Amino acid sequence: MKRGKLGGIVLGVFIVVVLICLWKCSVRVPTGYKAVTYHLNGGISKDTLDEGWHIVPPTVVKTSLYSIGIEQSYLTSEDKGDSPKDESFKTPTADGKSLLVNLEFSYMFDQDRITTVFKKFKGQSGETVKNTFIKPKMKAWTQEVTAKYPVTDVFGDKRQELNEALDTYLKQKFDPYGIIIDTVNFTSISTDDETQAAIQKKVNAQQELELANIEAKTAKVQADKDKEVALITAEQDKEKAAIQAEQAKIDAEGKAEAVKIKAQAEAEANKEIAESLTPELIEKQKIDKWNGEVPKIQGSDTSTIVDTRDMTEPTEE
Repeated sequence: MKRGKLGGIVLGVFIVVVLICLWKCSVRVPTGYKAVTYHLNGGISKDTLDEGWHIVPPTVVKTSLYSIGIEQSYLTSEDKGDSPKDESFKTPTADGKSLLVNLEFSYMFDQDRITTVFKKFKGQSGETVKNTFIKPKMKAWTQEVTAKYPVTDVFGDKRQELNEALDTYLKQKFDPYGIIIDTVNFTSISTDDETQAAIQKKVNAQQELELANIEAKTAKVQADKDKEVALITAEQDKEKAAIQAEQAKIDAEGKAEAVKIKAQAEAEANKEIAESLTPELIEKQKIDKWNGEVPKIQGSDTSTIVDTRDMTEPTEE
């Protein structure tokens, strides 16, 4: 009986030891991460661990996790994401002004260079690297970019250019460390009241100038349009006048031709009449036109008109 109890105790102890060993030798890699292991007798393992559970040798003394999926991070004054306290920061401008900025960015570790990251940061985990390297460098390198822009450009039409320049610069600076910057954006930029008032004054002046330019361009466009309309109208009037003149010419030529034809017809008729007149015909026409009255003779003022029809022969007594 005693032997049975002793055997059970030994078995139980053995199981506990095995479980402890399994627990000590197992590693869980979350989704979106890779792990680098450091062996006591061999240093950094060449093979990284993918997501899931893994049994590692007892010689592994350190395992570090690195995110190979996109991680969102914040440097803001709000309690947001991984920025539970005020992490907004000041950054200079080219004209000596100071800006207070809030920033958000996304990043990941290059999965093909995870072991390089492990070596470069002496085995620190990805989370530790973010807090001790990525965020501080994000501030420092942002200051290098904004220092190239005057404050009026930051609040003016070059805000987008500044953001693009920052994105490009940070990607270049972090890449040698095996850190990939996916996106970076200013969520807010502010400055002191005096500078803000000066900026607003310049913006207003710029807007007034742009408005004046727009009005001038509009006036020119309208003038050009009126000129074009006037030219078109003049051309139309010219064409209309030419058409009217051509029509008048045609009408005049028609009338002249009609008169000419009529004159030629009359001349032809008169010629025919003249050729048809003979002395006998003339005498006949005289007789046909005589109304039977005898012509009267009219003399001087003291003369009398004598009608030959009243002169009759005297009768014999």
